[in-house]
Amino acid sequence: MSAECVPSSARERAAGMSGDPGAVEGPLEGYHHETYVIPLPTVSTAVAGPAPVRGKCREPRNGLLWFDRRCFASEETLLLALQGRLTRIPDLLEVAEGVRLQRFIEGRTLGALHGSSEEIPDDIADQILDLFRQMARVTPPSLEADRVCSPEDRPADGDTTGFLERLICFAEERVYRENVTRFPGLYASFGLDGDSFHRLREHVLGLRRRPFCLLHADLHRENFIVDDRGGLWAIDWELAMLGDPLYDLATHLYLMRYPSARHDLMAKRWCEAMEEEREGSSNGWEEDLPRLLDFKRAQSVFTDIVRATQLLDSRPGTGETVLEQEATKVHRALTAAAEPLALHPVPPLSEVRASLSHWRRT
Repeated sequence: MSAECVPSSARERAAGMSGDPGAVEGPLEGYHHETYVIPLPTVSTAVAGPAPVRGKCREPRNGLLWFDRRCFASEETLLLALQGRLTRIPDLLEVAEGVRLQRFIEGRTLGALHGSSEEIPDDIADQILDLFRQMARVTPPSLEADRVCSPEDRPADGDTTGFLERLICFAEERVYRENVTRFPGLYASFGLDGDSFHRLREHVLGLRRRPFCLLHADLHRENFIVDDRGGLWAIDWELAMLGDPLYDLATHLYLMRYPSARHDLMAKRWCEAMEEEREGSSNGWEEDLPRLLDFKRAQSVFTDIVRATQLLDSRPGTGETVLEQEATKVHRALTAAAEPLALHPVPPLSEVRASLSHWRRT
């Protein structure tokens, strides 16, 4: 039997838990875990409700490079702590003594219904804003979930400057420095070096204070599920943290790629909603939101470069099409982050392509 035909341990576990290997669906797309969906016939209707229920059986992927800091011990412990506080998040179902699985949310991703850069319906926008409202009520002292981040990564409530500094440190130390020796000369060919983070820090100086709350930190179209009744569910809380609420808005706007009018409207409505929940949550947003968006653009440069090398490394026999696609992504990221990283000039697409091609051959 070829290596490709040998079931992974995650699939074998899913098949064993389901009792019917033919009913296992997956693996689902996802960076952090290998995930399968299985029926849970043993879960009582008193717990799960009358409709058939499925759960997510998953294992962390080996050799994973983390591009974002983790705050909580596990997504499951966080979801348990949030039950009854946030609506339309996955609950945890006990399938055996001491074994809980996340309920699989049936429906379609928002991205499948309304792709990147497309408009979204008003009722979906309303539900997204309601989620932000609910998260604003979850303050650091009120959340009882084990955290794994270091004391340095837990700035005092309201210290938005300290919060962003720790995110910059993570990008600098874990994404840039830990990979720079793996790609000799690659970062430099794009105009990036250790001083890039100094320039970024200068660019984002001057954040106003805002009270901290729960952040999802990854609210994009594939992490929203629309059920058959039009209800919007938020999934994949792996990167959730406690911190500056405006950072969560910036991340959401950056990832959603809203049309310009919707982008501006969501920002304004977010401010109104958050101020109703916790006064001061939108302090200085007109000046600070552009700074935080620029941080997201700069962060994406380093993650996109690493992802491009991973893809090219995993497909050594791929032709020019994949190289062109990855070079275009990296060039687009460099162009978007030209100001916060002081990239003057941005290397042309031909140079980006040549650098990635040279790296692939070495």
